Amino acid sequence: MCGIAGAMRRDGGPVSAALLQLMCQAQAHRGPDGQGSYFGLDVGLAHQRLAIVDLVTGDQPLFGPLQTVLIANGEIYNNPELRRALADVPFKTQSDCEPPLFLYQRHGLDFVMHLRGMYALALFDASRRRLILCRDPFGIKPLYYAETAEAFLFASEPQALLASGLVPRRELDRGRDELINLQFGCGRQTIFAGIERVAPGETLVVESGRIVARHQRDALSLAPPRHYDEPDALAELDRLLTDSVLVHQRADVPYGMFLSGGIDSATLLALMARLNSRPVIAFTACFPDSLVPDESALAARLAAQIGATHVEVPFFESDFWSMLPSVAAAMDDPAADYAILPTAKLAQVARQSVKVVLSGEGGDELFAGYGRYRAAARPWPFGRSMRRHALLAGLGVLRDEHPDWRRGMGDAEAAVRDRGLTALQQAQAVDCRDWLPNDLLGKLDRCLMRSGVEGRVPMLDLALANLAFHLPDALKIRRGRGKYLLRRWLQAHLADSLPFARKRGFTVPVSEWLAAKPQLGTLLAAQPAIKALCRPGAVEALFTNLDRHKGAAAWTLLFYALWHRCHIEGGSVEGGVFECLG
Repeated sequence: MCGIAGAMRRDGGPVSAALLQLMCQAQAHRGPDGQGSYFGLDVGLAHQRLAIVDLVTGDQPLFGPLQTVLIANGEIYNNPELRRALADVPFKTQSDCEPPLFLYQRHGLDFVMHLRGMYALALFDASRRRLILCRDPFGIKPLYYAETAEAFLFASEPQALLASGLVPRRELDRGRDELINLQFGCGRQTIFAGIERVAPGETLVVESGRIVARHQRDALSLAPPRHYDEPDALAELDRLLTDSVLVHQRADVPYGMFLSGGIDSATLLALMARLNSRPVIAFTACFPDSLVPDESALAARLAAQIGATHVEVPFFESDFWSMLPSVAAAMDDPAADYAILPTAKLAQVARQSVKVVLSGEGGDELFAGYGRYRAAARPWPFGRSMRRHALLAGLGVLRDEHPDWRRGMGDAEAAVRDRGLTALQQAQAVDCRDWLPNDLLGKLDRCLMRSGVEGRVPMLDLALANLAFHLPDALKIRRGRGKYLLRRWLQAHLADSLPFARKRGFTVPVSEWLAAKPQLGTLLAAQPAIKALCRPGAVEALFTNLDRHKGAAAWTLLFYALWHRCHIEGGSVEGGVFECLG
């Protein structure tokens, strides 16, 4: 995992080294192990390295045949298999990102169809004077771009594009409304005017500083469920799970895992223990000064049973107040997911002993773990559509409640309609388009890269994901519980994880901590971004009686105020919450 940035000028002139330096400084945390750059014709490319594979010769940019140059953020897990298939190629390094250069020579823009992994890469073909940007099908790795009057810019993080000085610091109302109602953004357009996401699975072709073509590689085949007998499905699940975790462990540095005690992380624990001769290193967050239940005790028992080295990472109320400003600043493409806080602390602790962490993101979306999926799957007339409700709706806090924030969700719903999918599959596919890349995966990327740790997500291997998505509904949801087939697998391989017991889930006691500081309402209401958004007196009143609904609303407003202070106002986020807002 690294950071990439670059530019292609419209007038054909050379790209300024100072411009790339500004962009790289803004995302320097992504590459503590080295830097490299390339300048040629009208293009400049810059790479900041977090060294994971080929520590000696893997520096980038990488150079291929016919005047091609590549920089990449991510991991190509089928690197050994690709090298065997390209046996006649004179490779210069052992980098997992070198084979794409030769695949491009042989297959043109279809080279991405041969890649298995997580990646955001830029390939410059000097002979054709074209720049190619590609992002992996699930959007595990981030990639953003801006088309300005001077140049086409791209980077791993929006804040690098803002640092260029060519993109204004201006937020879009629709993006802001999506954030405060959904807690994440939808579609290609970010919250920043002029900055867009390269969509998951998208390949862009840029010539003379303008996008001239777009190509799409979808993560999921949007087809109805396939018939599986349960024993056959379990056998195929075991094969694909094992293979995915095996290749996700390919690294030249120490690796571990995040263990919550839930179904997904327990599955990873069982597989990593099976595949490793050394003890697995597992990191678990807990909340010792709160009454909120967690699964840390179960996680500790499972780690002990399987012989893992277990590291319990306590997250205290004091951590919440001290860490939140800097973590909100790291979430430049904002997601107001309270799990950013323990995730960031887990990464800080993990970095002391490992450089790669496997995590269970994607398991809920693909194996149907959410309650909203169970509601969507109920037969008519009991089923409910998976329409998300506005977090601040009905509280009388906002000056205006515009319905425009629903448009992105509506676009995702329309894209999966009339494809022969079950209602359950439609709900899953909608989440995989926006919620998964723009909330969960964005959170994992920013919170781990903040500490120089690479996050890997074996549940999102394409073959495994398509098996899970195309299972019959009855193998996903049974007797009111989701993830049926995954629970059955876990019952056979780690029965002490209690896979069919009711899980408590992962909850951060944010409402409890906010309720203990009612004076925060007055301070928050005085922030420029909140003044413009909320009715006079409404925020102070919100903090006087925080229940679960109001607590979620208060948290979202607090996150938004801190994010706005950093990324729109350009203010400092040094110190804790009260110092920053004060």
